Amino acid sequence: MARLIHLNGPPGIGKSTLSALYTGRHPGALNLDVDTIHRLVGGWRDDQTDTWPAVWSLVRGMAAVHLAGGHDVVLPQYLATSDEIDGFERIAREHGAGFHEIVLVDEQETTIERFHRRARDSDDAWIRHHHRLVARAGGSTVLGIMYDDLMEVVRLRPGAVLVPSVVDEVQATYASLVEALGSTGFDG
Repeated sequence: MARLIHLNGPPGIGKSTLSALYTGRHPGALNLDVDTIHRLVGGWRDDQTDTWPAVWSLVRGMAAVHLAGGHDVVLPQYLATSDEIDGFERIAREHGAGFHEIVLVDEQETTIERFHRRARDSDDAWIRHHHRLVARAGGSTVLGIMYDDLMEVVRLRPGAVLVPSVVDEVQATYASLVEALGSTGFDG
C-alpha cells in the first residue's frame, strides 16, 4: 500500500533534508518538497505576485497522481491547521494510501535559532527569500507564533507522532524518523 508521509515541523527544523534522505533510500518515493515546487512557478520572487494557489494545486495533483500509481509520497511541509492536514489525509485515503503524520520538534528557542542560522549559512535564493519574508512579518516573534500554532495543532491531532530533530545530527534524527514510521504501522 502506498503511503503519504507528512513531515511537519517549524521552518528550518530539517524537514527537507530528511525527506531527501528518505526518498534517496526508497526508490520510487516522491520527495514532494513544496519549496522546490514553488521555485518552478514564475513570479515567486515578486512580493506582489501570489504564487501559492498555483503551487498548492500542483502539490495536491502531484500527490494524487503518485499515490494513485502505488508509490509513496513524502511531503515535508509546515502546516498548522487541521483543515490543511486533513486535506492531504483525504488525498491519501481517496487513492487507497496510508497517511502518516510525523512532526519534527525541538525547543522553541533552538528552533528559531536554527531558522536564522540556516539563512545566514545559505546562498540558496529560496531560503534567503523565505527568511526575508519572515523578517518582514515579525522575525523571531512570528516564528514563535508559528511554533505555538504547530504545537496546538499537534494537541488536536492524536495520530501525530513527534520526532525530536537534533541539531547537526541528521543521521540520528533520520533513525528516529524511521523508528517513528515503524510505530505507525509503516512496514518499509
